[in-house]
Amino acid sequence: MKSNSLPKVLHEVCGRSLVGHAVAAAEELTPGQLVVVIGHMREKVAEHLAAHHPGARAVVQEEQNGTGHAVRTALEALAADGIELDGTVIVTTGDAPLLTGGTLSALAAAHAEQGNGVTVLTAVVPDPFGYGRILRDEADGAVAAIVEEKDASDVQRAIGEINSGVFAFDAKLLVDALAEVTTDNAQGEEYLTDTLEILRRAGHRVGAVVAADYRDILGINDRVQLAHARRLLNDRLLERAMRAGVTVVDPATTWFDVQVSYEPDAVVLPNTQLQGSTHLGEGCEVGPNSTIKDTRIGAGACVSNTTADGAEVGDLATAGPYAYLRPGARLARKAKVGTYVEVKNSELGEGAKVPHLSYIGDATIGEGTNVGAASVTVNYDGVNKHRTVIGAHCRTGSDNMFIAPVTVGDGAYTAAGSVIASDVPPGALGVARAQQRNIAGWVSRKRQGTTSAQAAAAATERDGQGATEA
Repeated sequence: MKSNSLPKVLHEVCGRSLVGHAVAAAEELTPGQLVVVIGHMREKVAEHLAAHHPGARAVVQEEQNGTGHAVRTALEALAADGIELDGTVIVTTGDAPLLTGGTLSALAAAHAEQGNGVTVLTAVVPDPFGYGRILRDEADGAVAAIVEEKDASDVQRAIGEINSGVFAFDAKLLVDALAEVTTDNAQGEEYLTDTLEILRRAGHRVGAVVAADYRDILGINDRVQLAHARRLLNDRLLERAMRAGVTVVDPATTWFDVQVSYEPDAVVLPNTQLQGSTHLGEGCEVGPNSTIKDTRIGAGACVSNTTADGAEVGDLATAGPYAYLRPGARLARKAKVGTYVEVKNSELGEGAKVPHLSYIGDATIGEGTNVGAASVTVNYDGVNKHRTVIGAHCRTGSDNMFIAPVTVGDGAYTAAGSVIASDVPPGALGVARAQQRNIAGWVSRKRQGTTSAQAAAAATERDGQGATEA
């Protein structure tokens, strides 16, 4: 991955790490034990698992000595805790984000039904380079062996069926077979695939299940493959959404994370990214040109050209174009946040409006209130944040500064251009601005020769009177 700071398995695809995809697929089987073997940059991987997948146990492979050694390390850690394995053990990889729980379930079911000692998940791929090739018994079609790329002959390298690195084992047979694995191969490592030949020699059948979609098993080894997997998974997510009743106008420019949820008749317009745990309510419209993260969009709401993070947009509410909803922004039913408006940690009541060019931070705005253009809740004193409360059915003038903490009572008005630093009682008009005065002749004295002075002189001559000082 050419990264100095991030291990491969923590690179993300559609809002989830590579190892997160592996764990999520495994969790669908409801396993008795779920172990993740970690090595490279183990501290970061362990921290990530603890934060996002607490049900998975991390086991450290101190020396990365091959896939067989990794599995043996996991089994030994469980045995040290007195956990005796029985039944089926599924071994999967941490870098195959397209692998689904459904595919793993099919593997486990086939393994049980066929009574195999081990069952391999395979795939027939257009380009098998780099993968272990499946060698089949000509008599019964069972798996005879898996040969790695470096150890394969030219004839074997031409085989299109490859090993996915995913297996279903009988637990007790796996423990016995691992004890016989050696490092006699091109890389000097313990290959898990050697257990297949060991079990076969012992008279146990080695079966195989071919993945219905070969892309399920695609692994990630560089950022080109990472981008390819992201595109493939995104296409799957969009298809699932569209088949569930969501309109995606332009799938080529629309991106979903795996945790995005939706209801029928939602519409997603072009150039829109839905990230994290975002939810689309029935009949809402999102986009175009919007990035929505961890945000709930209500039924019938409209969010256009908007960036939202950790926000809530109520039913029939509107945001944008060019709005910024930061964490804690909550718009009630039919509320409106308009053009070039930023909202942070604030609630807008039902039908409340902030239509233009404003910043609303740490504020509560009551139902039916209209906040005038170019208004700011001045919430930060350099040390602490303070809250502004504007009541229900208020009308605040344009270019208002609300110096928090301050309260504007229900039904109150504030005059345009006011700096509101004191509470305004319910039903009152708050006015806080200096009295205007006009200084006659200032332009002709101070800006002689300018176009302004020329225009003023012409107007004075035309109107037959000069400006008076007030």
